[in-house]
Amino acid sequence: MNSKQALEQRLQGLAVSLAVRPEALALLGLGSAGLENERLDEWSDLDFFVVVAAGSKQAWLQDTSWLGAPQALAYLFRNTPDGFKVLWQDGIFGEMAVFEPQELATIPFAEGRMVWARPGFDTLVLKPGNTGGRKSPPPSAEHATGELLTCLYVGMCRWRRGEKLSAWRFIQGYCLDRFLELTELLESARPGYEDPYSRDRRFEQRFPAAAENLQGFLTGYTQVPQSALAFLAWLEARMPVNAAMAAEIRQLCADS
Repeated sequence: MNSKQALEQRLQGLAVSLAVRPEALALLGLGSAGLENERLDEWSDLDFFVVVAAGSKQAWLQDTSWLGAPQALAYLFRNTPDGFKVLWQDGIFGEMAVFEPQELATIPFAEGRMVWARPGFDTLVLKPGNTGGRKSPPPSAEHATGELLTCLYVGMCRWRRGEKLSAWRFIQGYCLDRFLELTELLESARPGYEDPYSRDRRFEQRFPAAAENLQGFLTGYTQVPQSALAFLAWLEARMPVNAAMAAEIRQLCADS
């Protein structure tokens, strides 16, 4: 665990490391290390971008001594062509990427917090120009209902065929996604940070009543029929459900 102060100090230490390197242009904090700084806590990791001069990106990715300047590294993993997941020896974990200014206009990211910028650098390029990759707006409740219902049916057919892994994915994966969409459409969220890329982030805080159903939905690999019945009951209590489809699903579960 790390205190909020320690996480902020790590960002400032990185800024100091960057400031002495002429190719470094800016440090951008993202997520809880960015504009959502109020939710930074001991369980947070540090998400950030480092912006460097055109033509120098590959050198920065090859020589990561700047990352270890504030604290020695315990682990470094190149998880994308642009950056790393990193663990410092004091237990702080981070995920970061290196970009040149011209790249920022094309990559999708949520707006961040400028932690440091070199004097004279045009910080307007730190504003996201591409919102692609964000979660799409939920479809209509009727569409999500139909998708959930048919995924329950297909999933239970897979279960009866002996394709238990595929059944688990359909019912505790695809149906869960439709549940999240329906919850967003049917219930009012409590105040809190909404993740623009993922519906499951902070779901329990935003929809506490709906979250109470999760234990019954996510019963595991060996109890897929129980999960299917729980989803079906939840859906029937909130939306018109085709009686023939519901009967077929219940029969598939009963015969399992």
